[in-house]
Amino acid sequence: VQLQASGGGLVQAGGSLTLSCAFTGSSFSSYALGWFRQAPGREREFVASIRRAGIETASYSHPVKDRFWISRDNAKNMVYLQMNSLKPEDTADYYCAADQILNNVIVAAPAYRGQGTQVTVSS
Repeated sequence: VQLQASGGGLVQAGGSLTLSCAFTGSSFSSYALGWFRQAPGREREFVASIRRAGIETASYSHPVKDRFWISRDNAKNMVYLQMNSLKPEDTADYYCAADQILNNVIVAAPAYRGQGTQVTVSS
């Protein structure tokens, strides 16, 4: 399995960005997917997760709840993170994650992760 994240950039506070992550490999539908982030000097932090195809329940960390939206496209093997009302404290490298065990995604210790895509929110 390989994950390729994209879509990061510089945005003003209050703005929006959508991150994308392409999954390459087999059995995409059986994987829980998610995003976590890491800011300089800070620990890795869970952001959002979505359960495997057919269930697709989403969960969010408290700091992003009601601002971020995770979705998956099972036909395209993609996972997305729509980020709205961005704040300077959202500045971090964002990583997409995949694991057949949901909890591993939630604790930001997945079997597979993509390279980071940088998000910078200016005040």
